[in-house]
Amino acid sequence: MAEIAFLMDEAGLTAPTFLFAHGAGATMEAPFMEFIATGLAQRGVRVARFEFTYMAERRRGGPKRPPPKVELLQAEFREAVDAVSGDCPLVIGGKSMGGRVASLIADDLRTKGEISGLLCLGYPFHPQGKPERLRTAHLEKLQTPTLICQGTRDPFGTSLEVASYKISEQIELAWVEDGDHDLKPRKRVTGLSHEEQLERVCDVAAAWIRSQS
Repeated sequence: MAEIAFLMDEAGLTAPTFLFAHGAGATMEAPFMEFIATGLAQRGVRVARFEFTYMAERRRGGPKRPPPKVELLQAEFREAVDAVSGDCPLVIGGKSMGGRVASLIADDLRTKGEISGLLCLGYPFHPQGKPERLRTAHLEKLQTPTLICQGTRDPFGTSLEVASYKISEQIELAWVEDGDHDLKPRKRVTGLSHEEQLERVCDVAAAWIRSQS
């Protein structure tokens, strides 16, 4: 992995840090990433966004390749942890795929004292349209304090589907009313715009991150 370029949203010298990875098809500057990073920083959480190598290469004009094997992404996430870690509490996580990759390394990092928690925004419990292919085996044993903010109608894991899964007691689910995979509600159903919904998500996420400090 080349030298990591972070996008930093600062929140003070003693603020906890959230290391924020993107989803499979969007950069670290995608509107969702930008909104969440800005919102968390406004609420006292320092946010460090980074890109996996395949996405950074795409940004530089390289081919539009799909994500590599998850083992490589895990190694790159560990490098990002090493590069951003400091004296302040660190929570890792991300949007969709970024959160899943973080969840696979969280317990090891927490055992080493490197992180205090895991935050996932729109966790991909299964591929879209393939509910039988669950990505939950490691979540059953997860020991890291975890918050998953999930839309109730997320096609990668609805509230009805997730209710049937066996997951660790360390995982807290914050359900986003009528949210899809981007946590976007239908305004005619909730009366809320996407931005208003994400502001609520930032309230919940920031308070949770600070509670892990």
